Amino acid sequence: MTVLASRSRIRAALLSQAGIKAARDPARIDETEIKANSRRKGAEAGVCAMALAEAKALTVTTRHPRALVIGADQILNCNGTWLDKPRGRDDARGQLRLLRGQTHELATAVCVARDANVIWHEIQRPRLTMRNFGDDFLDAYIAALGRDDMAAVGAYRIEGRGIQLFERIEGDYFAILGLPLLPLMEFLRAQGELPK
Repeated sequence: MTVLASRSRIRAALLSQAGIKAARDPARIDETEIKANSRRKGAEAGVCAMALAEAKALTVTTRHPRALVIGADQILNCNGTWLDKPRGRDDARGQLRLLRGQTHELATAVCVARDANVIWHEIQRPRLTMRNFGDDFLDAYIAALGRDDMAAVGAYRIEGRGIQLFERIEGDYFAILGLPLLPLMEFLRAQGELPK
């Protein structure tokens, strides 16, 4: 049995579209404390993203003995500033102003745990460069934001209208969406969860 320890609809959809049957059981951990602790220790964004992914997976393993539990998380890092999902349109506008004309990294971590042990993990670091768009474009973009856009760090989804924000993207598409899918599938094949 495979379980996704996440509320993310996009992560669940990526697994489903790839033919991976996974139950969903969100971990509901205190992400704020883990992020604050990482910052106090001077950890970089990828280390924190992995700590979050592992905390989610390990929490959910207690509810699903012997299951392979997938935990994942992502932190947007722009010149040392970490961004969370916007809390509203004003916050989204502020994030996009910060990111405009800049390159940022999406530290994207995934791990698999079984019975309170992390047995595999992977981190990828796509880099995205936003174009230096004008305020009129920003106003129109903010006005058109939907619920899914607001549920994404940086207030964008590259699989939708958010692609218009960018001039260059480097890295794995699936990692940008929040789940390094190709290495995860390779691990699941090695575990006999997917056909070789």
